[in-house]
Amino acid sequence: MRTQGDQERRARTKVSDPVAKKPTYQEIIKEIKSRKDPEAIAGMARYGINPDKNYGVCMPDMMRIKKLVGKDHELAHRLWSSGIRDARIIACLIDDPKMVTEEQMDRWAKDFNSWDVCDGCCLHLFSYSRFGHKKARKWSDSGEEYVRRAGYVMMACLATHDKAATDDAFRAYLPIIVKGATDERNYVKKAVNWALRGIGKRNIALNKSAIETAKKIQKIDSKTAKWIASDALRELTGEAVQTSLKRREAKKR
Repeated sequence: MRTQGDQERRARTKVSDPVAKKPTYQEIIKEIKSRKDPEAIAGMARYGINPDKNYGVCMPDMMRIKKLVGKDHELAHRLWSSGIRDARIIACLIDDPKMVTEEQMDRWAKDFNSWDVCDGCCLHLFSYSRFGHKKARKWSDSGEEYVRRAGYVMMACLATHDKAATDDAFRAYLPIIVKGATDERNYVKKAVNWALRGIGKRNIALNKSAIETAKKIQKIDSKTAKWIASDALRELTGEAVQTSLKRREAKKR
């Protein structure tokens, strides 16, 4: 059921008007601020999303802005520099991964202060950069929670996005996953789990390697490690994943 607030928000002038020109930095920031939604911000906070400098703009609205802007590396930098959560996610959507530098990736990673911005940046931008694998290895060894999370999120995203990478490239991540399996910090352990599951769903060969790794992790005397392993094993050995992998393998023949 639509609330009065929903109707009021829909009634506002939208930057997504099909006849609208490409919005400027100032227009995007104004649009974000005009859509401030306290209820959405509170709801996000309940799921661990940082409410600081968060206007609660929903993903469909940010995707509409992305569609109007297209790719714009310089505008992405300006939006990121605003420090606004919503603007930073838009920055990740409109930046050109071919223009992303190592310095930019390290600088933005240090700015991560919420899992949604971290994940959005890795998923939509950094995992398409030519430096993706290098940063996955580097960040997974960081002492900072969100930077370390980013390293493991990158592994998961690369397992999906990087079609050209060899199986050995992903097997090289498995010892790093074992190393991270005892990190009790919530946002790190969930990313370690995601990385293990992501690699294990890439193909049948890596599925077997990931299952072996999960069983190894399961033997570690750590509550966190046992959760990571049991959750990953439940999915990786499950019927849905096994059936999907076998179908994909059959299509290659």
